[in-house]
Amino acid sequence: MFRLLSKESNIFSVPVYIGILFLIFLSLNLLDFRNIDYFSTSITFLGISLGYFLFNKIALNQFSHLPLFLYTAFVICFYSGNLDRGLAITFVTSAIILLILTSQDDYLRKSAFVLVGSILAFNYLVFPPSWPMGVFVIFHIIGTSGRIGLNIFRLIFGVLLILLSYFGLMYLIHYTTWDRTYLPFNGKFEIMDSYYPLYILIPIALMLIFSISDHFKHYNEKSPISRYKYTFVLIFSLAQLITIIFYMGTDYEYLLLLALPSSIIISRMLRFLPKYWMQEIGLWVIVFTLAIFKIITFA
Repeated sequence: MFRLLSKESNIFSVPVYIGILFLIFLSLNLLDFRNIDYFSTSITFLGISLGYFLFNKIALNQFSHLPLFLYTAFVICFYSGNLDRGLAITFVTSAIILLILTSQDDYLRKSAFVLVGSILAFNYLVFPPSWPMGVFVIFHIIGTSGRIGLNIFRLIFGVLLILLSYFGLMYLIHYTTWDRTYLPFNGKFEIMDSYYPLYILIPIALMLIFSISDHFKHYNEKSPISRYKYTFVLIFSLAQLITIIFYMGTDYEYLLLLALPSSIIISRMLRFLPKYWMQEIGLWVIVFTLAIFKIITFA
């Protein structure tokens, strides 16, 4: 199976995976047809579908089927059929931001920080736990921009455009009270007292840790562009992990935020394993681990 998934994807691969994703969404929602939130489901589908296009934009996996397959497997495992609207919108906004930041067009990437700031502010208003994405973008600017001050100003200007518009609208409709849940760590802040069934995912967590440690072990052997892209993925993963740790609780749909970076990191780990049997066993361990987690949380 690993050899089959290691083949290079083509122009029809992404539409095929999106079609499979659509069938998965349709199947899961038909099981609870009366309680379907069509807006949330549509937005979630759009955001997750955009994720398929990011693999080729980030280009860390030699354009193979493996990361696309793993991404689909993670979505099947963690998608419950009905997501919070704010979380659903986060998938779309995160995908759009990543598409902008990974663009090959330097002019677009460097001139779009006003738009990125506006997207971040909008996302924060509808889903306050998304604030770590703003930190991720600031670190990205510091690490990649030659005009740090100007680009941070553009980012803040985009944020202010949305916030001032929002506050102006709220004032016009006489909604003048401040909700403290919009401040970090003042909203839905939950540290779990039980990690069941999350510890079922320990094999995948160990693979992620091994992959990251192996990357830094051979850091000097990597090309500069590979090091930059991998660091980009790691910082994005850290931002999403902060949201998960502080706000997930028992809403395991939050783990979808890590589906994209985990697929990239693990697929690279499998590709660089020295023996074919290790690659095959590793792939099947992931599949069975996700299947067991899905069965337990779905029951």
